[in-house]
Amino acid sequence: MMAYSEDHSALAAEYALGTLDADERAQVEAMMSADKDFTAMVEAWEHKLGVLNQMVGSVEPRPEVWDKIRTATGLAEPQAPLVLPDAPQPSAAPEVSEPAAVGDPSNVIRLSSEARRWRNVATLTTAIAAALVAMIAVGVYQPDLLPERIRPKPRTQVVEVKTPSAPTPSAQYVAVLQKEGGAPGFIVTVDGATKNFWIRKVGASAEPGRSFELWLISDKLPQPRSLGVVGSGDFTARPVLASYDADLINTATYAVTVEQAGGSPDGKPHSAPVFTGKLIETVPRAAPAP
Repeated sequence: MMAYSEDHSALAAEYALGTLDADERAQVEAMMSADKDFTAMVEAWEHKLGVLNQMVGSVEPRPEVWDKIRTATGLAEPQAPLVLPDAPQPSAAPEVSEPAAVGDPSNVIRLSSEARRWRNVATLTTAIAAALVAMIAVGVYQPDLLPERIRPKPRTQVVEVKTPSAPTPSAQYVAVLQKEGGAPGFIVTVDGATKNFWIRKVGASAEPGRSFELWLISDKLPQPRSLGVVGSGDFTARPVLASYDADLINTATYAVTVEQAGGSPDGKPHSAPVFTGKLIETVPRAAPAP
């Protein structure tokens, strides 16, 4: 387990608090993906700070605070009683004189009996419709109350629940860049799915006014390709491998040279490689399910 400085501990604490900006969070997440001990440090801070948050209780504001709120919102004055407007008086209905019976009185009696018969038919129809609605409602919500011969038959519906499959982990590759016969200077980690990579500085220190630059060297390329200047921090994340095929990435040599401050001005190395290494597979790609 490597020793961490106070800066590492502060970075982990700020990540747990959520006070880092986007670039700093990306740097911490890159460190966590490559260093399980640093991940454990971040999780320890999250546990400590989570317990402190649970210890903080709620605070009830003082009564005068509510008085100030009522005054600011205009609710301090007593409200006037609600007065409803007077309803207009209904005007007297005009008197309608009954029409004098015209014609044969038997016609009036026959029309009255027909109207009464149609009224009875309409009432019976309404009652039947209401009874049908009630039977349908009982059949849906309480079918046990209906006679067995008209009770709806229960329906069995089979529902197939598919359990989502776990995501397939991608292969992980690591290259240890070191001098010939010397201690490691950098560690390169490549994600097989996204082709993103991280370079971690472990034992190299740049000279004042100079910069380390990472290169991709392969027989499939006409010349070494720059993968960018190594940052001043312990970790540097880069997505620049996306344009290369997987075979080239896995078989190439990764080299670090010492260039002028800011890197090579023309995209070509200006010194011999100081640290070199090749990728090895550390986490295999999961086999497809049978």
